[in-house]
Amino acid sequence: MSKLPDTASPLYEKVKTYVLDAIGSGAWPRNQRMPSENELVTALGVSRMTVHRALRELTEQGHLLRIQGVGTFIAPPRPQSTLIEINNIGNEIRARGHTHRSDVVFMERLITDPVLDEAFEFAGEHEVYHSMVRHFEDDTAVQIEERFVNPELVPGYIEQDFTALSTYDYLIDATPVTEVEHIISAITADADIADLLDLPEGAPCLLLHRRTWSGSKVATVNRLTYAGGRYSLGSRYAPKNVGSDE
Repeated sequence: MSKLPDTASPLYEKVKTYVLDAIGSGAWPRNQRMPSENELVTALGVSRMTVHRALRELTEQGHLLRIQGVGTFIAPPRPQSTLIEINNIGNEIRARGHTHRSDVVFMERLITDPVLDEAFEFAGEHEVYHSMVRHFEDDTAVQIEERFVNPELVPGYIEQDFTALSTYDYLIDATPVTEVEHIISAITADADIADLLDLPEGAPCLLLHRRTWSGSKVATVNRLTYAGGRYSLGSRYAPKNVGSDE
């Protein structure tokens, strides 16, 4: 039997360390399929739930790439930094020591218009899933999360209860994200946004347009609206070749 690290960490953290050590040592090369959850359960002597949580968190952190019906692969090296990473807003809020909750404004099926056809790279009209979720930090609304989801890639999306499960967690488990596009705009709150975020009309907001791909297909088209005075977007990174002309 393989041996987990001898630390006081929770079991799922030990499984994560075991996997990262295998990647770092070269035992599991980049882009190679790794052992299945069942194989890890048998080899490590832990529960399926423990292994699943460890692999899910490693996937969220970009170390693994999980393809539904195919398996889990060691992810290729990620670019050094992007302007905005895909994160679970609930985790961000809780990491600041605050309380997160969300409510579902609506969940529906709709037929795409030409704008959505272009965003999804569809050749013509398609049915997609459309959801809107509002996020609160300590009872203050901070984000409107509007998603259009490709049902071919995520067929069970519309059946979920997103007051109990985050859209982020469900989508990360449902389909791998292989490419992301971000565009940020400064907007002012119209009547609908003002009502949902409890702002005066005309208040400054940030709008993050996000598209995600799974392989060659667009998985989601998203509009994330933030109350400008309550949230900020940014990143910190070290540029490559500092001090050179390259």
